[in-house]
Amino acid sequence: MKNTHSIATAVGCIAIFLWGILALLSKQAAQFPPFQLLAMCFSIAFIFMLLKWLIFGQSISILMKQPPIAWLIGTLGLFLYHACYFIALAKAPVLEVSLIAYLWPLLIVLLSALLPGENLYLKHIVGALISLLGCWILLGGPQSNFNSDYLSGYLFAAACAVIWSCYSVASRFVKQVPTDAVGLFCALCALLGWLCHFYLETSYIANNSSQWLAVLGLGLGPLGLAFFAWDFGIKKGNIQLLGVLSYATPLISTAMLIAFTDIQASNTIYLACTTIVMGALIASLQWSDLLQKISAVTNRVKAN
Repeated sequence: MKNTHSIATAVGCIAIFLWGILALLSKQAAQFPPFQLLAMCFSIAFIFMLLKWLIFGQSISILMKQPPIAWLIGTLGLFLYHACYFIALAKAPVLEVSLIAYLWPLLIVLLSALLPGENLYLKHIVGALISLLGCWILLGGPQSNFNSDYLSGYLFAAACAVIWSCYSVASRFVKQVPTDAVGLFCALCALLGWLCHFYLETSYIANNSSQWLAVLGLGLGPLGLAFFAWDFGIKKGNIQLLGVLSYATPLISTAMLIAFTDIQASNTIYLACTTIVMGALIASLQWSDLLQKISAVTNRVKAN
C-alpha cells in the first residue's frame, strides 16, 4: 500500500513537469481563440485515449458507467479551469496571470485537510508559503505591475486557482473512478469547447506548422497525459506533497522559456529556484525520522 502511495505520487509529478511546458506551447498557439484552442486540445486528448482503448480492447460502455458526481467534477473541473486560463491570458499579461493562478497549490494543501483521513501539518503550511514566495519572486516580485485595466484577466486567473484546487481535492471523493474515465471527461470538454467557440468566436486557421505542432503538443501533454497522471496521483498518492511540489511548475516553465526564447537567466531566477525547492523540501521531509537520525548520529559521536 505504501509502495502504491509513493508510485502514485511520482506519477502525479509527471503532470507537474508537463504543465511546466504549458506556457511555452501556449505562446506558440496564442493566435487561436481561447475556446477553439481548448476544444482542439481536448479533442486530441480524447482521440489519444480512444486509440488506447481500441488497441487494448477496453470497453468504453463500461467506462461510461460512472456516478453523476464524477462526471460533474471531472468535466466542469477540466473545462472551467482551462477556459478561465486561456481567457485570462487573452486579457492580462502572462506574469500576473501566472502569479494569481498559481495560488492553487497552496489552496490544495489547505483544502486537503478537510478530506477524511488527511491531516494538515505545520510543515505543509510553512513549505507551501515559502514556495509561494519563490513563485512571487520568479514572476516579478515587487516589480510585478498590477493594472486595473487588466482586472477581468486577474479575476479569471483567480477563478483558475479556486477551480483547480477544488477539482483536485474533490476528486478524492470519487477515487473509485478509474483514471481512464478522464478520457471521457475530455470528450465532453471538447464538445463544450466547440459549442462555445462556434457561438462566441471566429475560427482561426494557422498558416505555419509550428502553431499546429504547438496545439498537438498541448493536446498530448499539458492538456492530455498530464490529466491522467494528475488524476492517478491525487487519488492514490500524497495530495498535500503534490500540492507543494506543484510550485515547481512555474520553475520548469521559466527554464523552458530561457532555453527556447530570448528570456535571459538572472539572479532573481536563481533566488526563486532556491526558495521553491526549499519550500518543497520542508513540506516533504519526515521531520521526526530526520530528528531521530540526527540524535542517533550525535549520540554515536558522544560515545566515541
